[in-house]
Amino acid sequence: MKSGFYHNTPLAFAIFGGTGDLTKRKLIPALFSLVKEKRISDEISIVLVGRRNKDVIEFKEELLEFVKAYSRHKVKKDDWEAFAEKINYCRFDFEDEERGYNDLAKILENCHDRIFYLAVAPGLFEIIIKNLKKYNLIERDTGFQRIMIEKPFGFSLESAGKLNAAITKIIPEKKIFRVDHYLGKEMIQNILSIRFGNSIFEPLWNHHYIDNIQIISTETIGVENRGGYYDSTGVVKDMLQNHILQMLALIAMEPPVDLEPESIRNEKVKVLKSLRLFDKESAQKNIVRGQYGRGIIGGVEVPAYREEERVSENSNTDTFIALKINVDNFRWAGVPFYVKTGKRLDKKTTRIIVQFKKLPGINFYKNLNNGKPNLLVIKIQPEEGVFFQINAKSPGIDLIEPVKADYCHSCRADYNSPEAYEQIILEAIRNNSSIFTRWDELECSWKFEKSISESFEGIEPNFPNYAAGSKGPVEAAELLERDGRIWWDTFI
Repeated sequence: MKSGFYHNTPLAFAIFGGTGDLTKRKLIPALFSLVKEKRISDEISIVLVGRRNKDVIEFKEELLEFVKAYSRHKVKKDDWEAFAEKINYCRFDFEDEERGYNDLAKILENCHDRIFYLAVAPGLFEIIIKNLKKYNLIERDTGFQRIMIEKPFGFSLESAGKLNAAITKIIPEKKIFRVDHYLGKEMIQNILSIRFGNSIFEPLWNHHYIDNIQIISTETIGVENRGGYYDSTGVVKDMLQNHILQMLALIAMEPPVDLEPESIRNEKVKVLKSLRLFDKESAQKNIVRGQYGRGIIGGVEVPAYREEERVSENSNTDTFIALKINVDNFRWAGVPFYVKTGKRLDKKTTRIIVQFKKLPGINFYKNLNNGKPNLLVIKIQPEEGVFFQINAKSPGIDLIEPVKADYCHSCRADYNSPEAYEQIILEAIRNNSSIFTRWDELECSWKFEKSISESFEGIEPNFPNYAAGSKGPVEAAELLERDGRIWWDTFI
């Protein structure tokens, strides 16, 4: 890992929701790695803000177990002790405790550069930011102060709009970093390098040469301990409205004038504004929803969604969606974007698959009739890498077969890829907003989500309609078969 400070002055990193799961499993292990690798200043003060009564020594021992479990590094005693000294715990009620914010101000008084990470429920965002300003913790004349906000940012277009209006009255947009952890993944960041760093692809990146694009993100796990949250959210708000649409925007965007954050985000917004919204008729034709029933995962029987903890026994929340998306602009006219995402499916994978068109007239060459389409596959997780599928002659016989030019990012001997949250924290410190979601991006995403949710209002789904461990509802395969296409994740 390349070392060297991106930031070498005292920094305060305060986490509201400091005793929560996200802090213990993701944020503290990420900060430990960044400090250990000297990617951020050693002069960092980590302040965990929570409402629980915690003994600081015992709490640090608890955090150590999570760092051992989730860090990319072997945790040496000296490294942990040095890191643990940087951690403070500040207990108070986020909503109205004057003493608590004053105590926090005293802890941070020697750090002019400050990042506040809100790993709390959306209902607390405005309250916390108001108090941070009231007690002079942000909007200061010295150093920088930034707010990182964990998803979900609202629960609908209307609630997100009200929340954004309230927050931006307190602090300007440029200080707000809305987190989508998918944008911190290595291969998501690699999309722009693949597209704009290779002359072979960009001239072909349009409706003249591309047949369709598939974005597939499937999981074998269920809702785990998130049943209460998930049952009020569903797969569209949990995955499609944020992670999936961000991937689509990066794949479909026009070349930006430069690779500065605002230039990239401007082009992403243009794509999101070009998404064709659904109505009841187009939704019934081009969207397949699903909810998992009982099934077998890894040889073990798992419960149906409606049997999960804190899930209603009559729930109609969808845990799967497959849909055909149209991007109505000149570059992508007539090119379908197929999306599939869901829980309790047969494998865990996230891939973007670009299928190129066959050459016109190729069927005149009988020996080439069995050739497969050229595919560019960006593997995001669990494998990381990219391959390009071409056709070549089989040895000894007069036929052709698909051949892969394969780059495995995660197979390198020196591979120790940063976790997404490491990259997200680092880029917030560097003030690189390109991997964070600007409000107009989010607004367009919520408008798209709204067109889906309104299209299914009053329609009673036939759930559950796929078994855990399967490929999902059979209608998802039929969605592509109707267009003479297939889901490529089944074959590659």
